[in-house]
Amino acid sequence: MLGLPMMALGLFVFMLETVPYQQLQQRFAWRLASNSRVGKRPAHQFLGPDDETITLSGVLMPELTGGDTALSLLKLMADQGKAWPLIEGTGMIYGFYAIESIDTTRSDFFSDGKARRIEFTITLKRTDDTLLDTLGTVTRGMMDLIL
Repeated sequence: MLGLPMMALGLFVFMLETVPYQQLQQRFAWRLASNSRVGKRPAHQFLGPDDETITLSGVLMPELTGGDTALSLLKLMADQGKAWPLIEGTGMIYGFYAIESIDTTRSDFFSDGKARRIEFTITLKRTDDTLLDTLGTVTRGMMDLIL
């Protein structure tokens, strides 16, 4: 029996059998331009939202969870440089995200050199502007499939 999906990035599903993350960190930022003034504090102007990132991290135990194959699939997705819809198992849509980086640390090796433990961190960067853009893109994609 397969586990329940935790999250999907495009067609890649995060779950116990692939890459079960133990931590999800989300970062929101906003841009404030600064202008120096003589004898006063700098003046600031709000320019709008800045980069939004999600970092997934955890530990893979290839005997129990996913391992090299799942990480290789994520690397292939990253190599394409495309943004994919990120949807939580609850149905919450985060937006379109591209894989910015994948970091792995391997330890506790078998005699053949294969790792028993793989720590990973995957950083995703949001590429769409708003959730309305995302919903429009997803809807257009679904219509293209149907028609």
